[in-house]
Amino acid sequence: MDQAALRRLLLKVRSGTTKVEDAIDRLRGMPADELGFATLDMHRALRRGIPEAVYGAGKSVEQIVAIVGRFKHHGQTALVTRVGPEVHAAVAAAHPEVEYHAAAQALVLRAGRRRKGRPGVVVMTAGTSDLPIAEEAALTAELLGESVHRIEDVGVAGLHRLFRHRKALESARVIVVVAGMEGALPSVVAGLVDCPIVGVPTSTGYGTGAGGYAALLAMLNSCSAGVAVVNINNGYGAGVLASLINRNRRSGHRISAS
Repeated sequence: MDQAALRRLLLKVRSGTTKVEDAIDRLRGMPADELGFATLDMHRALRRGIPEAVYGAGKSVEQIVAIVGRFKHHGQTALVTRVGPEVHAAVAAAHPEVEYHAAAQALVLRAGRRRKGRPGVVVMTAGTSDLPIAEEAALTAELLGESVHRIEDVGVAGLHRLFRHRKALESARVIVVVAGMEGALPSVVAGLVDCPIVGVPTSTGYGTGAGGYAALLAMLNSCSAGVAVVNINNGYGAGVLASLINRNRRSGHRISAS
């Protein structure tokens, strides 16, 4: 339950449209819901403004169906990452309103209406092979209330492609840069803008890329200041970080050159 849902419930109790006993039943089991194979944190959205997310890889279809059902029962948004269309088909049979985002390989159960997102988040990829991780980051940020501008395939092998997007870069409050291979793009972007950069190394590339370690180490050793780095292929973590940064920069204060 997030703050908005809790407020709605309390207002219904105050107005008399919801009985106190019904509200108690709704809140029973908070802040955690024990399913035996999983313990869901139902107060995360209330505590941090970030709803619980489920890493779908390694979980059975039956477990994911049950988890989504509990989120639905509590009126919460559910995000399940790293799942394929066959999982969506099984979950949708029980919960038809569930969305499948194929590019991000993620399921979404939305609670409430979609709202206009906060501008300021840019998600860019060095190459097309980085798109699944970038889409996971973008979808996560959008679920957390951000409006995401996507820039695709602007890696250092053809750096001139990046400069076509100068206007979007200059207006960004945080930029998520997703790159494999040598992982150089976050350093380049950080040298051009005045906002934080979230580097996301991916495991794309040939043998000496070592499954993303080359990109990870390059981003950690960026000579441009202001680059934060998440783990290899961690699009979800990058989306959360970008949203938190954007929320705290909503006042519009920019870094002064003086």
